[in-house]
Amino acid sequence: MRVIAGRLGGRRLQSPPSSVTRPTSDRVREALFATLGPIDGLSVLDLFAGSGALAIEALSRGASHAVLVERDRVAAKVIAQNLEALGLAEPVARLVRGSAKRALAQAARAAESYDLLFLDPPYRQAAALGGDTVKLIEPILAPSARVVTESDRRQPFELDLAMIDERRYGDTLIRIHQR
Repeated sequence: MRVIAGRLGGRRLQSPPSSVTRPTSDRVREALFATLGPIDGLSVLDLFAGSGALAIEALSRGASHAVLVERDRVAAKVIAQNLEALGLAEPVARLVRGSAKRALAQAARAAESYDLLFLDPPYRQAAALGGDTVKLIEPILAPSARVVTESDRRQPFELDLAMIDERRYGDTLIRIHQR
């Protein structure tokens, strides 16, 4: 796995064992960022970060800063290694070890605001997360924020936000929502 484009383009990323995460493929990330267009200066929140590839790609392409949230210890260690290897440290990149729900509650209490959210939970959890997720992310969404969900096409991640784009790549379904 590698960073696709931007100032870190071509750099290799470590990936947690496949039993821990399911990283977004290079092909899907490339198509997703082409769809998103310029992201210069955006603040990014990557929940269920896995290897950190989505947030790292956003930083490489000009996002101002990113928070990466990962509950799994093995995956969080890989994210920390990737950030260190790429020279991405606070305040540009911050790793939060813990659940997405707790991270969202902390972000809301701190009055943090994000322009771009990546929600890529384990596929078997995606369908169950949809309803509660909007309530949790609403307080931290900047005006015109975009929310990207990744799920299995057979069990889509449903969000009660306006969908502005939907793409399918094999069994992977990418949806882009806007506040």
